[in-house]
Amino acid sequence: MAISSYINEVMNSKGSGVIRKMFEEGIKLKAIHGEDKVFDFSLGNPDLDVPEEILQTVEKLSKVREKNFHGYMPNAGYTFTREAIAKRISNEQEVSVDSSCVVMSVGAAGALNCVFKALLNPGDEVIVPAPFFAEYRHYVNNFGGKLVEVKTKADFSLDVDAIKNALSSKTAAVLINSPNNPTGRVYSQDEIISLAKVLNEHGKNNRLPFLICDEPYREIIYDDKKVALSFSHYSNTIVVSSFAKNFSLPGERLGYICVNPACPEKNDVVAACIFTTRILGFVNAPAFFQRVIAECWNVKPDYSLYLKRRNELMDVLNAAGIEYTVPEGAFYMWCKVPESFGSNDDMEFCDYLKKYLILAAPGSGFGGKGYFRLAYCVSESSILNSRDAFVNAMKDLNK
Repeated sequence: MAISSYINEVMNSKGSGVIRKMFEEGIKLKAIHGEDKVFDFSLGNPDLDVPEEILQTVEKLSKVREKNFHGYMPNAGYTFTREAIAKRISNEQEVSVDSSCVVMSVGAAGALNCVFKALLNPGDEVIVPAPFFAEYRHYVNNFGGKLVEVKTKADFSLDVDAIKNALSSKTAAVLINSPNNPTGRVYSQDEIISLAKVLNEHGKNNRLPFLICDEPYREIIYDDKKVALSFSHYSNTIVVSSFAKNFSLPGERLGYICVNPACPEKNDVVAACIFTTRILGFVNAPAFFQRVIAECWNVKPDYSLYLKRRNELMDVLNAAGIEYTVPEGAFYMWCKVPESFGSNDDMEFCDYLKKYLILAAPGSGFGGKGYFRLAYCVSESSILNSRDAFVNAMKDLNK
């Protein structure tokens, strides 16, 4: 066989890339039935307009003709961009952060891969609360690590006792995502403080694990929720994020890594992340958008449309009788496979929904068997017009 046996196995497995497969199937269905007849909730592709300040900065910088304006820079990124991100993190974490803590990356996905390459030895474990972003499995496996899935509580809040029981001498890190994809849960400050206490206690007799906070949805929150502080409560914290979701720039692939300045090995960790940025072939984050974000890092988009769409989708699901968790952030609805389906096989249920031209992401891919995810970063008309399709799908189940 020409390709790796591992890659062949995972890319052809039933659960591999289900979100992308649904998205691509949606394109085909729209070509057959028409754009307005297919209700595609599969992919978290933010659709709010890019903020005007960013578009104006893009237009301004596109006219610059300086020599080497689009050339290489240090692997960590432009100093002025790292300084801007340090200001951003200082505001978010309410601690003083400088540019020496920051490494620019190719999106949050690139950031996580660089961090795992920097931290993991073969056989090391990374604990993740389930459900979680499906690609975490691959990111950890890329570097010989093992993803240890730990169930959250019934309301999808952190089960700190379960995480404590999962810690071992091989634990290199705990990876959390708040607001969470796929549940929309925002972990509370008390949860983070409790988790930090458990990790510090574990570190007295073992390797002190890193707490990796994946935060691309940090600003997209509802109902007066607030993403918890981590730097002031746990020294071995690393934040990774991007401008994909909050600024609707997923295709521009600009993210960053920020290591807590209180981390005892901060300099080594930052140096390792800079090195892995180079040897993984990223080399550096995109030059042009580093310049854009250096000027626009503090833009405040209006996310009220996501809140409106959340509420509209809840109305649709209520009409259909589908159980869901109310999202506190991000733009995903985490729904339970109806008991009337006769099986909690979420992949089969998502196939059933396709008959009504509804595209959803099966929960098994996220470590949440028996659930499915709906991304409501879609047009209001798509949400509102999906009502009959959802209602009819459920009526036909109950016949």
